[in-house]
Amino acid sequence: MTDRPRLPDPNGPELADSTMAVHAGEDRLKVGNAMTDAIFCSATYTFPDTQAAIDYVAEKQPREEYGRYGNPTERVAERKLAAMEGGEGAILYSTGMSAICSLLMATLQSGDEVIMFDECYHRTRELCKRHFGKFGVETHQVPACDYEHMEAAINRNTRLLISESPTNPHMSVVDLERFASLGKKYGILTMIDATLATPYNIKPLSYGVDYVVHSCTKYLAGHNDMLAGAIIGSDEALEPVRNLRGATGMCVGPHDVYLLLRGAKTFELRMQRHNENGLRVAQFLESHPRVEKVYYPGLESHRDYEVAKRTMRGFGGLVTFMVKGADHKATAKVVDATRIPRIGPSLGGVESLIEQPMVMSYHSFNKEQREAVGIRDNMIRLACGIENPEDLIADLKQALEA
Repeated sequence: MTDRPRLPDPNGPELADSTMAVHAGEDRLKVGNAMTDAIFCSATYTFPDTQAAIDYVAEKQPREEYGRYGNPTERVAERKLAAMEGGEGAILYSTGMSAICSLLMATLQSGDEVIMFDECYHRTRELCKRHFGKFGVETHQVPACDYEHMEAAINRNTRLLISESPTNPHMSVVDLERFASLGKKYGILTMIDATLATPYNIKPLSYGVDYVVHSCTKYLAGHNDMLAGAIIGSDEALEPVRNLRGATGMCVGPHDVYLLLRGAKTFELRMQRHNENGLRVAQFLESHPRVEKVYYPGLESHRDYEVAKRTMRGFGGLVTFMVKGADHKATAKVVDATRIPRIGPSLGGVESLIEQPMVMSYHSFNKEQREAVGIRDNMIRLACGIENPEDLIADLKQALEA
């Protein structure tokens, strides 16, 4: 529809993240001359004649055939995410967990081993250890950011190293250069779930990581109104993963793709406020007499502060803290006393959310199991939205003192 190349133009100037979030991957002129990309609610795509269908298969023409293999709007979103992350390609999924599952299925077979840091999302750990374990894949968990321990666990069967950065809810930050170098040294694939950081705060591919995974439900879409996930990497690395997605049908719906594209337009603006709110709230909490400890990588007291300062542009909106001397009931009273955040899981939306991890994510664990993974009864996780930071701080102050 236009001779002008899509942004980013490989022969053009380097563009800022905000410009990429608005324009990357989109045609300048769209169907019907619309400003926004159309939503294609079609499961099947037709051909004018049999020869056209033959040409499509023989020449691998860039068009759609069946909704399980792709959607025109989905292709736009994939190009945008790849550009934002600095990758060659991206694959969209129905959720972040389906993206991780698909990657594991495409890269592992019986007898292979996975090594992951023990602060990874509990569902990712469950998926690897319990479910893939049934098919002969062995998973080893090592202490978060302990690279010597991770290296010691590597053997000839190791196929994949996994971590989040930052981790949830302890906000540990991985030294991406050290993590990626372990994979390169031993010829092992590496995956970082960068949902909490987003492409605005870190770009793991630039450090040599093979795959970056996002729950697009969170910061990328940003409005708590859709579900999607994505894997970003090189075209070569993604080819078998994309083929598997066509076989498993883990595709995302067209309306969710539209919401992702719409949310991405304000991505940088939202991330700037999330970063500001997270840091200011963390600083306030650290100074409050009723708070025992704050987990936030933008604080000098955090174990990984130096790594975070060196590798991250900002530190995100998630803040975890411990209420001093409180049991789970007293901690619940603090949560219930807040007026602005809603009580619920997830993060990355424009609205603030608050929860007790022991209740929301680890309710099926007993106390001993929770403490083994660092989940305390007096722990609160606050996902700062984009509200006024002074209002959030005032609300937390009254809740802690109520």
